[in-house]
Amino acid sequence: MAFRDIAPQAPVHIIFIPKKHIMSSLNDITPENADMIGKIMLAVRRVAVSEGLENGYRVINNCGTDAGQTIAHLHFHLLGGKNMGEKII
Repeated sequence: MAFRDIAPQAPVHIIFIPKKHIMSSLNDITPENADMIGKIMLAVRRVAVSEGLENGYRVINNCGTDAGQTIAHLHFHLLGGKNMGEKII
């Protein structure tokens, strides 16, 4: 499932989240559920193309409280639509 972030950090800021809650974070990936990550990344690519992000985009996953994870459900952020530079923070 993908939807626009309610507090966007870039002109394009879309959240990708599995419909079924089987993981709280990347730390919960197992061989049995790892294929879901690949499917999410394919969806990210499709949406990036449809959003016209031909100059590039960033995909972010916050894993754990020190990384800023505030929702205990695996999700990814797609950000683009502007030059974000090399630095992540």
